[in-house]
Amino acid sequence: MMLELKNVHTHYGLSHVLQGVNLTVRAGEVVGLFGRNGVGKTTVIKTIAGWVSPSQGDIVFDGQSLAGISSDQISRRGIGLVPEDRRIFPGLTVEENLRLGFMQAPGIGGAEQKRKLDDIFSRFPRLAERRRQMGTTLSGGEQQMLAFARVLTGRPRLLLIDEPTEGLAPMIVNELFALMRELASEGIAIILVEQNVHAALELTHRFYLVERGQVTYSGQADDAASRGELIERISV
Repeated sequence: MMLELKNVHTHYGLSHVLQGVNLTVRAGEVVGLFGRNGVGKTTVIKTIAGWVSPSQGDIVFDGQSLAGISSDQISRRGIGLVPEDRRIFPGLTVEENLRLGFMQAPGIGGAEQKRKLDDIFSRFPRLAERRRQMGTTLSGGEQQMLAFARVLTGRPRLLLIDEPTEGLAPMIVNELFALMRELASEGIAIILVEQNVHAALELTHRFYLVERGQVTYSGQADDAASRGELIERISV
């Protein structure tokens, strides 16, 4: 098992947001995390990434506990986060934003960095065209591509992706789903938080439903009965 959450609780001050979350992710697997707004999905993502510390329970990655480990160290172990707000650094060009990603992959030398950037620009030709443009001046879809590209420079084995398609045009949404499908085919495990449940179910292998800070249902994405139950419970 690549990742396992065991009875994870997370608080924001006095607010008890996650109340005993259990979930697993296998290597090369795409897992959907679904539920209404405000139920704790993003907190699950941030807790795994170390942006928020769990108040109880354990998170195990590749057989080792992440308890007490900083977000930078978690990233260096191979867990990459594409946050909902993208976090494009102002005052930096597209290429400079990308180079910051190398900080999460120590040991990559100059020649390998150049090769990696060439690979990134080959995968994201729109970013290549705008490599000297300020990152914050890109369109919303291009900024989302930049957020994906930057985290990929760190060579993650598990990607945490939070609401990647929100507010984007349908054509860009299709591009992002094609990108995630491609990454999954390369063996990168993914946890995806996404409001477009029908589209996400075409990408995921398994899913978890989060309600009031707990996992209340899970199933196989290719099982019609499980999909129907998920959609019904979200819609109620």
